[in-house]
Amino acid sequence: MAGRRAIGLMLAAGMTLGAALPASASFESCLARLRQDAVRAGVSEATVMAALGSVDYDEKAVRFSGSQPEYKTPIWDYLAFLVDAERISDGKKMMQKHAKTLALVEKTYGVDRYIVAAVWGVESDYGQFHGDFHVPHALANVACFGRRAKYFRSELIESLKIVDRGDVRLKDLKGSWAGAFGQTQFMPSTYRRLAVDFDGDKRRDLVNSVPDALASTANYLKKGGWTTGMPWGYEVSVPAGYHGPSGRKRRATVSDWGKRGIRHLDGGELTGAASAALLLPAGTKGPAFLVFKNFDVIYSYNVAESYALAISHLADRLRGGGAFNKAWPTNDPGLSRAQRLELQKLLLRAGYDIGEVDGRVGEATRDGIRKAEARHGLPQTGRPGRRVYEALGGR
Repeated sequence: MAGRRAIGLMLAAGMTLGAALPASASFESCLARLRQDAVRAGVSEATVMAALGSVDYDEKAVRFSGSQPEYKTPIWDYLAFLVDAERISDGKKMMQKHAKTLALVEKTYGVDRYIVAAVWGVESDYGQFHGDFHVPHALANVACFGRRAKYFRSELIESLKIVDRGDVRLKDLKGSWAGAFGQTQFMPSTYRRLAVDFDGDKRRDLVNSVPDALASTANYLKKGGWTTGMPWGYEVSVPAGYHGPSGRKRRATVSDWGKRGIRHLDGGELTGAASAALLLPAGTKGPAFLVFKNFDVIYSYNVAESYALAISHLADRLRGGGAFNKAWPTNDPGLSRAQRLELQKLLLRAGYDIGEVDGRVGEATRDGIRKAEARHGLPQTGRPGRRVYEALGGR
């Protein structure tokens, strides 16, 4: 009873357990309010103090929450990175290892096991990477200094409730600056609504339980409107000079697209009453896709067409399909993860200070790329493309 009262007094006063914070008084005041809000929302004081008793200012999380990306990733870079030979090979091995679980997940929720596996592969590299941030600390920072304080405060409280319920240990809450965590990267509020206990241990643990993570992803897609047996879409052929409608929201029957000159890759006529949209992610000179409702369901997972296409294509590759029939309209293709890592090594070897060699292309690496491009007479783009890679000796 006395200990509980002492913690309550600390919560009210905004004091911390352990070392004093090196942050400003305004940060400590904000943290005190967050602690109080969490307790009022039903989180135990013990969990609140364990999670928020001492929180350092995280410049990186705050910067990420408030910045708009200056570097727009071309679709061919995005797909080269996310659907590379390594991710395909690893995915096939992991699907074989967890074949029984994936089959049961597919039977239970009606969602294509290859799509579920592709989400797993893209979101955490099949459970190998969970994120750089301790979720409660990152959320506390962005709740105090970010643009959407109310939203992130709510997500913070939800993350603490997950710990309170015993689903996930506090130390295992590693994820993104925005709070997504687990093997398939659920936001805490999504976790509350859609995470499931599939392994029967009475805990919904998307961090340490592969069955829980895969089933929760299938549950998310099912609740989002997944139609069993319907494909996400497929690559099609667009006639030269096509100026008709396109875009995920411009829908028509498959037969109507056929009347506009869209064809199967083998030239066969498109027929059918299913509603579809024509996706041209790189314009008419690049690959074209006819996409169905299930593509929109995948899109809802991360609200980006490039993401949905990466998931869809990775699923097809895991199923045994090949690369797109039509090449991307560029003379400077993107690099795989292994090639990005090698590019960083080549930049360092050439004398460019790009920081840590980790395969991640941040501003330091882009600055090094621009300098290397200038040295070799290439346009200064800062992109991890094949031209600068080969100019530096990559093969």
